[in-house]
Amino acid sequence: MAIFSPQPADETGPPIPGIIGSSPAMEEVYQITRRVSRSNASVLLLGETGTGKELIATAIHRLSDRGSGPFVKVNCGALSENLLESELFGHVRGAFTGAVSNRTGRFEAAHTGTIVLDEINSTSPHLQVKLLRVLQEREFERVGDVQTIQVDTRVIASSNRDLLDLVDQGEFREDLYWRLNVVPIEIPPLRQRREDIPQLVAHFLDYYSEINRRYVVHIQDESMDFLRAYDWPGNVRELQNYIERAVVMAEGDELTVDLLPDVVLGRRRARSIGLRGAEVDELVVELVQQAVASTDPDDNGLHAGIVNRVERETIAQVLQACGGVQTKAANRLGINRNTLHKKVKEYNLDD
Repeated sequence: MAIFSPQPADETGPPIPGIIGSSPAMEEVYQITRRVSRSNASVLLLGETGTGKELIATAIHRLSDRGSGPFVKVNCGALSENLLESELFGHVRGAFTGAVSNRTGRFEAAHTGTIVLDEINSTSPHLQVKLLRVLQEREFERVGDVQTIQVDTRVIASSNRDLLDLVDQGEFREDLYWRLNVVPIEIPPLRQRREDIPQLVAHFLDYYSEINRRYVVHIQDESMDFLRAYDWPGNVRELQNYIERAVVMAEGDELTVDLLPDVVLGRRRARSIGLRGAEVDELVVELVQQAVASTDPDDNGLHAGIVNRVERETIAQVLQACGGVQTKAANRLGINRNTLHKKVKEYNLDD
């Protein structure tokens, strides 16, 4: 959808190609993006899910001297530790069961270009050590091999969690954090740049009208008021989905209120896909208050009842998000796979 064309990395000028928005918050992002694209420095993109971190990463690559080289993206949260290691660094035949031939890893494939490590926060301590070495020494070995491979690859990492908090919690290496955090770019959530919403809506209306052969070119004032007022926990990606649905369902050439989902109209609460920390804390308080109020004062099982219910739901939701793959779910939960297996049995989640 976004079209990029190489251009001088000026600090001023039109917005970054393919990215919509002219708010002050985004202008700051554009300025840093243009500056960093001139260099080979590592970049750390921070922001909530759906804010457009991938677009900024693409812009940095296209506007740089590496723009004609390979651009490789890896979602670190989508694979188990062993699969991710092989994906990043490659492997040789016989390195493990199923390794029937040599395989080139993503770092090697991105030589002279750029590699984007999405959800870098989900990597294991073992992989963090190997990533640190690549960043420091620009070298690695394929899984199962002893031959060292040299690479000239720029690294752009992204995270929807605060890595410094993870460092404090012992879940992320501090030395790797500082290697990645040479130039941080924080992408603001949509609720902090509401003035960009009309421009984004117009863009998505045009785009989805064209690909769906529709002609929805107008938006009702009341509809725009609702879109401006909504908090957008899913950010630009959520807005994009709602506009696409409205275009598909529209019978005329106008986006009317009846085409907007109930959550935007305030008829039901937003789901937890993009809840911010404060909202999660409020939900926890509300949950405990309701449990205390609805429980017999003489019942001495309140603690176990609340904790077990929350634990069961957490495991169920993470398993579903991980497609039922327990190894991946255990990594995301931060618990041992055997412990997860026992919990799945205990809560009858394997039915």
